[in-house]
Amino acid sequence: MTAVIIGIGNEYRRDDGVGPALVAAIESCLPNGVRAVLCDGEPATLLDTWAGVPLAVVVDAVQCEPSSPGTIHRYETGEVPSHSGSASTHALGVPDALRLAEALDRAPERLVVYAVEADDVGFGTGLSDPVQLAFPELVEAVLAEVR
Repeated sequence: MTAVIIGIGNEYRRDDGVGPALVAAIESCLPNGVRAVLCDGEPATLLDTWAGVPLAVVVDAVQCEPSSPGTIHRYETGEVPSHSGSASTHALGVPDALRLAEALDRAPERLVVYAVEADDVGFGTGLSDPVQLAFPELVEAVLAEVR
């Protein structure tokens, strides 16, 4: 396997479902050697999914202050912010999982994170308008990472 795309989130919490929505949108068009998986954000699952992989691309919703819903942030290993001005929609976020992975020697060789600013993480299905408008750009950016 050359790369794994990890969609983090809960499709029943509106914009928190951006990761699962991305996995569903790209599953049928992945290059050979690339797989896409869903994850609820549990750090142990992330470590098991990305350990030893040359490239891991993670997609997750974030809540920022100030907020600009639909904005897509891209970070690579070493650039992933640790909750300054933004936070994952989960108890422990990707920065926490990455620090743990590095300590346990279970980090991917290269990590790229796409953090999409959420507008609505309340109960329900479907992405908010700002996140839905940004979704095609997100799909293209993630696919470009693994081509």
